[in-house]
Amino acid sequence: MKIIAKEQLAENLIKFVIESPNIAAKALPGQFIVLMVNETGERIPLTIVDNDKKNGTITIIFQAVGFTTTILGKLEVGDCLFSLVGPLGRPTSVGNYGQVILIGGGVGIAELLPVVRALKRAGCVVTTILGGRTADLVILSEEIKEFSNITFITTNDGSLGEKGLVTDTLKRLLGKNNDYGLVFCVGPVPMMKAVSEVTKPFGTKTLVCLNSIMIDGTGMCGCCRVTVDNQTKFACVDGPDFDGHLVDFEELMTRQKRFVEQEECGLCKLDESIKGVTE
Repeated sequence: MKIIAKEQLAENLIKFVIESPNIAAKALPGQFIVLMVNETGERIPLTIVDNDKKNGTITIIFQAVGFTTTILGKLEVGDCLFSLVGPLGRPTSVGNYGQVILIGGGVGIAELLPVVRALKRAGCVVTTILGGRTADLVILSEEIKEFSNITFITTNDGSLGEKGLVTDTLKRLLGKNNDYGLVFCVGPVPMMKAVSEVTKPFGTKTLVCLNSIMIDGTGMCGCCRVTVDNQTKFACVDGPDFDGHLVDFEELMTRQKRFVEQEECGLCKLDESIKGVTE
């Protein structure tokens, strides 16, 4: 579980290549790992962006914004993680859906890459829509373009591609042609909700990759429960991909805010700790 490569993709966006031959040998698109930075740390889920079976490595990309991801981002090449479990979750359903639209927002673009690659190799005609608040947050665009027939980029401030939201481009595409076999979306929960609302009137099959709160990652703790088609599901074992038209997004967004106060307290303590060390 040694970190063998580290790259800063943008401010607070970090890429690690980690030595993990067992996970690398089995990981499929859409699956994730749960890691602990140290013995007393929390368990956090991160999507497997890539796996190299030959070299026995996996790649993760994360945003250093919370307590644990901030500590994780301070690790360097040669450091080791305390624990790493995976691959977890059900792989994304890969097949030839004909024409597909794949949408990634912010750090969710990293999670989109293995799905884009798999669906292209399965024979799909792939259209990708990448979005971010600013140009710096639109990552891996060249890698994704390699496996896309056409790629659209949108930014909230217009610093790259079209100014606007991914849903603006999605509405335009579906309005011109409703012959898409699948729309797949990963990113912030409000974005996935908005995408699902756009596709629903068209009756287009829509999958969303839910990033709900997780702890153990094996369905035992129940923290990642979501309501799908009025039934309780666990994102870690039943997902993370679900039918976007059946997800109760309002409930999910409420649950995502459950520990905001604790997260803020944790970051304050981390800042104080760092300040004490530097002084």
